Amino acid sequence: MSKKQKEEKRGETPMEFAGSMAVVLVTGLFIITFIFQAFEIPSSSMEETLLIGDHVFVDRLAYAPPTRWVGPLLPYRELRRRDIVVFLSPAESGLYVVKRVIGLPGDRIRLQNGVVYLNGVRQDEPYVVRHGDYRPYRDDFPSVSMPSGATTPEWYLEMPSHIDGGELVVPEDHYFMMGDNRDASYDSRFWGFVPREHVIGRPMIIYWSFETPPGQYLKTAPGERLRYLFHVVIHFFDQTRWRRTFHVVR
Repeated sequence: MSKKQKEEKRGETPMEFAGSMAVVLVTGLFIITFIFQAFEIPSSSMEETLLIGDHVFVDRLAYAPPTRWVGPLLPYRELRRRDIVVFLSPAESGLYVVKRVIGLPGDRIRLQNGVVYLNGVRQDEPYVVRHGDYRPYRDDFPSVSMPSGATTPEWYLEMPSHIDGGELVVPEDHYFMMGDNRDASYDSRFWGFVPREHVIGRPMIIYWSFETPPGQYLKTAPGERLRYLFHVVIHFFDQTRWRRTFHVVR
């Protein structure tokens, strides 16, 4: 065998292998940290669009503020009405929430019998789920006679200052969010506007969906988590919603 053939057959040295692995790990870490984030849907507030137990990849770049050096190369854009967005809850520190953008800065919003009117125009929302029960504060919004226990204390005090002519006016750099499952959604009607800086990104695709009981995300004790992990392992094949795999979120 010639010297050239021997060189071609030579495998990677340990240092070369370590260097290759380092590049892969750094690239993966960069993608997970700055581009995509895995997120699990915790509640039924976005049904039927997103179900409890849907695991989605969130695009963190879509709504990120553009930077001078990469701005022209990446698809940054402003939030639009009807976008589905992951953000930090204004009501509970550190909690990630997913809802749909209903109102942009300057928009005027009211609900009449559960139907959204935006800037005076009745909205056609085919994605909305309703169960038919009527609650005055939730379905005829905004209500000046709102019960204090229905909202966060901060929103109870702040909301009247944003009402003009029976409509709620969205302030600058804030957004009004609601869940698609309107009768089961704890949203901007109950805790107020979402500041722009709280927005994390938009769900792009469901990479895995597992039949998960309501309230599972609240069970944080080590024993409860271990039991549920065992349940997932045992029922991975029969309780995975295969039809939702790689489903694009809209």
